[in-house]
This record gives sequence, structure tokens and C-alpha cells, in this order.
Amino acid sequence: MALALGSVASVALAAPQTVNIGYQKANIFALLKYRGTLETEFKKEGITVRWVEFPAGPQMLEGLNVGSIDLAATGDAPPAFAQAAKADLVYLGHSPANPKTEAIVVPAASSVHSVKDLKGKRVALNKGSDVNYLLIAALEEAGLTYHDITPVYLPPADARAAFQKGAVDAWVIWDPYLAEVEASTGARQVRNAEGLVPHYTFYLASRKFADGEPETAKKVLAELGALSDWANHHQDEAAAILATSTGLDKAIWQTTLTRLPYGAERMTDKVFTEQQTLADTFSRVKLLPVKIDVRSATWSADKK
Repeated sequence: MALALGSVASVALAAPQTVNIGYQKANIFALLKYRGTLETEFKKEGITVRWVEFPAGPQMLEGLNVGSIDLAATGDAPPAFAQAAKADLVYLGHSPANPKTEAIVVPAASSVHSVKDLKGKRVALNKGSDVNYLLIAALEEAGLTYHDITPVYLPPADARAAFQKGAVDAWVIWDPYLAEVEASTGARQVRNAEGLVPHYTFYLASRKFADGEPETAKKVLAELGALSDWANHHQDEAAAILATSTGLDKAIWQTTLTRLPYGAERMTDKVFTEQQTLADTFSRVKLLPVKIDVRSATWSADKK
């Protein structure tokens, strides 16, 4: 494998023996794992792919920081919190915005019909997650602040149970959990992220890996792009794979994929600016302990 230096010179780089990729059962890397196309492509170059499962984005990025994995895919918020914790990561790329895949939901019979009605209510969410950003933005759009509600910080499984028992008044959640609770309980959306926050999936790498093996990183992005094209045009087959991965009904994934466009694009100034707005928002409400410069995690391959 070769790395171009300037426009004329190149130097051969030894291919890594193993690429370690973190994944969650419901994200695009799980789809890539089950499809097996990355292994097929890398086998030609003598590269082994090792898949490491994580329960959520923050734990995955901790693994990235300590070197147990080289690559990861998470939502918007985890990389900002990882940067605040001094993780040496870089943004390789991002998915298309998918604001329909996260929402504030309430029980079907709830008296809450708008975000303003959430004042004084108990709202379940995963702390420091993408939906935490959605909740802050929605409250401020409605003329409220984060202090006007009582956040109840719970992981999705516990939040789902609390929501069904009526222990919380609302739940801020993402797909496929969103599609599941809508289908099984008739939960109503009060506000999704459309017109409010973009909501991306980010493809991330340790700086050591991305700068040391840039051609390998680029090939992973290319495979994610090819997979995205396939999944967007074969939603039924993709839903079946993800149902197997997660244990959720295929119908739940069919609903999810109608509002989840897959894709793999290189970072742009616009997306970095949107991500900086997210980080600044978390700093302003004191959920992020320090201010960060998101662009400090720019991949060297993207620098002029």
C-alpha cells in the first residue's frame, strides 16, 4: 500500500496486520460486519478485521482512546465528550443528516402535546447522548431551559421500562428504540430533530491509526459508502440483517430504515461548524466540563 507525498513521490507503507473496529449491534458497522464485504476486500491485502462490540458510543470511544480499537462509528455527542476527556481521535467522515431518527415521545394518552407542556415534567434520556442535544435545543426553541424539566438519566433499556410504567412523563430516544416504542405502545412524537439539529453518525479513528495508515482508513470509508448505497436500495434485506443483529423485529427496522439514510462523506467546514455548535451548547449548559475545539480533531488527510 502506498501513501502519496506531494504530487510526485510516494513511499510504501506496510499494511497493518489487523484492523480493530468497534461496533454496536444497531449501527452501520454491524451491517458491514454481517455483510462481510470488508473482510473480503482486506483479505486480498493480508489484513485481518477484528470486530469488538460495545454497548454505546462513549464506551467505544474510550476503547478508541486506549488503543483497543482503531475505528468507530457514533452519533454526534460522544466524540465531543471524548475530546473533552483528551481522547486523541479524528473525524474521518459522516453520514447524511438523519433528524427523523430521534424524537421526544410521550404516552398516547399523555396531556403533553407540545414541548412547552414538558415544563415541570420528568424526561428520560441517556446523559451526554445525541438526544440530550435534541432535548436542550427543543426546550430552548419553546422558550424553556434545561432547568424547566427534571432530566432522568437512564440507558435505553431502563428508560423504556420507566416510560411504560409511567415513572417518567416523556422519553427522548433514537431509532430503532424510537420505532419500537411507537409500534408497541402507540407513543406519540412531540418533537423530532427536523429543522432543529442535524443528527449525524460520525466515522472516527484514533489519530495514530488514521495518520499511520491513511490508505487503510480511506478504504474503510469507501466500503462504508458502497454498503450505504446497497442498504439504501435494499432496505428489506438490510432490515433482516439488523433484526438478526439486534433481536428486534424486522418490521421495526423497516420503519427505521425509511427515515435513516446511510452514507459516508468526508468532513466539510459546514459539518464541523454544526458539531462545534453542539459542543458549545453542551458547554453552555454545563454538561460538558470544558470548551473544546472540534476542528482540532481534523484528520491530517483533510488538511490543506
